[in-house]
Amino acid sequence: MKKLMTFLILTMLILPIEQVGAISEQTVRIKDITHVKGIRENQVVGYGLVVGLQNTGDNSRHTQMTSQQMLLALGTVIDQSNYIQKGTSAAVIVTATIPPFAKEGDKIDVTVSAMADAKSLSGGVLVQTQLRAPNGEIVAVAQGPVSTGGVKASSGGASSSKGVTTTGRVPNGGIIERDILTSIGDETSLTLLLDKADYTMASRISKTIATRIAPAKAIDGGAVEVSIPQKYRNDRVTFLALIENQIVGAVSEKAKVVVNERTGTIVIGGNTKLLPAAIAHGGITITISVENEIVQPNPFSQGQTALQQNAGVQITERQASLIEMQANSSLSDLVSALNNIGVTPLDLIAILQALSSAGSLQAEIEVI
Repeated sequence: MKKLMTFLILTMLILPIEQVGAISEQTVRIKDITHVKGIRENQVVGYGLVVGLQNTGDNSRHTQMTSQQMLLALGTVIDQSNYIQKGTSAAVIVTATIPPFAKEGDKIDVTVSAMADAKSLSGGVLVQTQLRAPNGEIVAVAQGPVSTGGVKASSGGASSSKGVTTTGRVPNGGIIERDILTSIGDETSLTLLLDKADYTMASRISKTIATRIAPAKAIDGGAVEVSIPQKYRNDRVTFLALIENQIVGAVSEKAKVVVNERTGTIVIGGNTKLLPAAIAHGGITITISVENEIVQPNPFSQGQTALQQNAGVQITERQASLIEMQANSSLSDLVSALNNIGVTPLDLIAILQALSSAGSLQAEIEVI
């Protein structure tokens, strides 16, 4: 009996092949590429208890103690924490992100994550948990049924799972307990921060605002300071609404190649250029075959029948291809040339890194 084992690597190649339109024809809104300094989200965290689990909770002693303290707070006296059955509850960390300008009574989603050896939080209910800011102040409370995105089942010593069952969410389970006060700028000005720092874009934004609305100047590649006119000092929301809907011309992004070596994903920016270069590519195919042979013992030797594996390894190397790239070759030229020699995404990653080391690839390589 012969068994052939073939090793395959499945990868995904993402290559933009359409030419980018003229940059001068592209425009963006200021609100899509900037945010106001000081306007941000707030993270809160709390320690809680999920109850109602069907023997999928944890076996932690600390969870029993927490359950005892909770019952004492509710007016129920339990002499010893080990009177509480294990497996029906789980200690969890509850996290949430509060948006800016949140008001008392607003609802938010919270994330619940098991701390100990709980097998699943599916079907459980989060008991009211206080959520605190980094300064220790209670900002919100959370409670409600936990929704997990996975399923886990077991029977007779066998188990099967799909997705993660030890982390879940409580949609609209958090309630804000106090207003989140956020200041929009200082007395006379506010600062717009670019989501991606760029000197050209900062200059365009400042000139657009200064020409149409109010005095503005670019502080650096990532910030634009805008003076607030006297008539808008007490109506900053209207002032920001005017600014964020202004249109500015888009800028050409820096040439970049993004590589994910774990998945074989490659994204090549449209502005990527090449200096003169020659690329040689050769492929190696390795095939491993296993032949199972039954070995019988010698007569009257009291030996046992055995299974022997005879493995064979065959290496095939195809002839390398040589492709020459002209000066200032574009993205489409690069893609066409590499496709002609039949490179895989993993081979392409090595080729791009070699081109960068040789000084031919006029782009930054970012590995994620």
